[in-house]
Amino acid sequence: MTDLILASTSRYRAELLSRLRLPFSSVAPLVDETPLSGETPAALAQRLAKAKALVVAQQMPGSWVIGSDQVGEVDGAPLGKPGTHEAACAQLAAMSGQEIRFHTAICLSNGSEHLQAMDITRVQFRTLGSAEIARYVDAEQPLDCAGSFKCEGLGISLFEAIHSSDPTALVGLPLIQLAALLRQAGHPLP
Repeated sequence: MTDLILASTSRYRAELLSRLRLPFSSVAPLVDETPLSGETPAALAQRLAKAKALVVAQQMPGSWVIGSDQVGEVDGAPLGKPGTHEAACAQLAAMSGQEIRFHTAICLSNGSEHLQAMDITRVQFRTLGSAEIARYVDAEQPLDCAGSFKCEGLGISLFEAIHSSDPTALVGLPLIQLAALLRQAGHPLP
């Protein structure tokens, strides 16, 4: 069996991948994540997942590499990681009372073969007041999370509902689809 590599330094993705009990290593993919002009959030997520897998697969011949990317969509525009407290509060205020779509793409590549999948998760935010938004951002510091929340933590209190075929997708790595791709590539999973 060839080596399995996660093309990510995200601790969230590494924690998810470890659930599959396959040995893997993590490598930072050096990929420009700037959206292309007119690129839809779904297309951006797919392009970046594949680019991350390919750049690492080229560095590590003979390995299977997992690339993943998640892009939120608000009114057709991509929603990224906030980076600052102020930007996180602004993102959450803009999503208050709205249904937001999160496109989570994965690509499993060995450099010549590319297996891809995409999950779309719809998140219905409840109406949020500015004081509760500030309390949430202060408490959880979701500055490195697309959409400014951590659904696996206190962020779940911001929602009315989550609609998805894979509950791990919203955290950043859709394990149901990834397990199917890994089995297709010959990795032994139950």
